[in-house]
Amino acid sequence: MFNADTMDESIPLNPMASPQVRAAADVEEFNLDMVPGLGNNDGGFGGGRRVPAYCCNDQHYRKLAFCSIVCGCSCIGYQALINSVKAETTTDPEAAAKFSRRARKLGFFSIVTWIAVLVLTPLLIVFISYLLTFKD
Repeated sequence: MFNADTMDESIPLNPMASPQVRAAADVEEFNLDMVPGLGNNDGGFGGGRRVPAYCCNDQHYRKLAFCSIVCGCSCIGYQALINSVKAETTTDPEAAAKFSRRARKLGFFSIVTWIAVLVLTPLLIVFISYLLTFKD
């Protein structure tokens, strides 16, 4: 309801409602952006000087390490993640570069190893069954 005398909005509340619902009348409303990263105060895309967040802008290869854990050999992926964390936390730039190179190599190696296992296992089964047919 809108009271014209006091210019306030009053929300009729159910007396049996929970305290959270009754306290919700005091909460200030604000708009939420539906797409992350687009909430700006300059009124659109053209005015701001934003750099889009690329997935490849990861200098310590943390995202590659996570992908290698999920989509690769996880034991090698864990080593990639450890090296990525070491690269981020070390203060020596040469050591950070060494750890990040190692994280990149281990991440790629983990994914390539898993793809090789997925491809070579059926081929090996077919080859073994082919050899067993000659035995008969």
